[in-house]
Amino acid sequence: MSNTKNIQDKFKIAFECSKLIFDRLAVWVIQLSWAKFVFLVIFLFILGGAIGDGIKLLVSVDHTPPQPPASVHINIDMDAEQKDQIKKQIKERILDLDELNGLPMDKRNRLVDDVCDILDVLFVFDQFKKTDDKLIHAEPPSLEAHIDINDFVALFVLLMLGIKVLMGGKKRAEALARESQKEAERESLLRQVAEAKIQMMQAQIEPHFLFNTLASVEYLIETDPPRAAAMQHRLIQYLRQVLPKIREHASGNDLGREADMVQAYLDLLKMRMEERLEFKINISEGLRSAAFPPMILQTLVENAIKHGLEPKTEGGLLIVSAEVAHQKLRITVVDNGLGFGMAKSSGTGLGLQNVRERLAFLYKGQSQFLIGENKPSGVYITIEVPYTLAAV
Repeated sequence: MSNTKNIQDKFKIAFECSKLIFDRLAVWVIQLSWAKFVFLVIFLFILGGAIGDGIKLLVSVDHTPPQPPASVHINIDMDAEQKDQIKKQIKERILDLDELNGLPMDKRNRLVDDVCDILDVLFVFDQFKKTDDKLIHAEPPSLEAHIDINDFVALFVLLMLGIKVLMGGKKRAEALARESQKEAERESLLRQVAEAKIQMMQAQIEPHFLFNTLASVEYLIETDPPRAAAMQHRLIQYLRQVLPKIREHASGNDLGREADMVQAYLDLLKMRMEERLEFKINISEGLRSAAFPPMILQTLVENAIKHGLEPKTEGGLLIVSAEVAHQKLRITVVDNGLGFGMAKSSGTGLGLQNVRERLAFLYKGQSQFLIGENKPSGVYITIEVPYTLAAV
């Protein structure tokens, strides 16, 4: 039982190691470009061919067929009795020949001996010829199983190709899914940040503006009660326009509501600045239903008042206009105030920067924010966004 468990554990370890190696190989192959992959395949085939040729050379050297010996000495031992018997038979046949009757006996015996010696030589030559034929026609030893390295290279290349084609698509799909999820999370986070900025801007009623207005109401109560009541009435209208936006969390809005809020703000401000402030809001009734982000128009108007008209001794004119051009809603805020860099300001300059960031986030590069000098004095700001109707 313990042996079986040990075998299972070893098999499990081997499987995990193989899986780890395969996963790392798959990741490495998938990350290769097709150009590098083709170069790798060519390199593997060249390397495999070189290794195969080297192995063949080593095999041919190790199994060189044996060369026949320079000289072969074969000793054939014949019994003396057999030899004498053969000679005796040859001697008898020679002696029986009629043609030799005229020869003396000593010559006949010498002839018999010479013939026996020739037979011995012929016998030895015949044995040598048979042995030599066996050595000449012997086949050299060869390998029974011949292994080609290129076969393994081809299998490995097919494995890598399968990984790159099949698993590459899966990995790319997973990577795209992860990237899409990250992008969605990033978009959600940016939207939350944008909504937080919107809520902050919606909740922000400039302290100096509100305090100055309340101080003006308090002063007019003693000097001009009817005018104080009118200013208080304008302040209430303005707060009614602003406070609902503090409770709303949607990033969408219509241009009409933004225009009404700006109208209430400028009406209240005119009661405090009197003849130093003139303004016009040129927004047609048909454009009031156009979709427009909240608090952007209010920010542009406040910026023009704070940095252009309010610091100017004689005040000036503010014009807010809207039109549609080339399927774009164009909003323009123009003042004839002091202009760029003429007024001392303690502001941070984040108002217009927030407007740019919000437009870039909401419209994904389909919006424009232009700011320039208004001749002979003042500043103009133009915003263009895609023209759509606000959701009801």
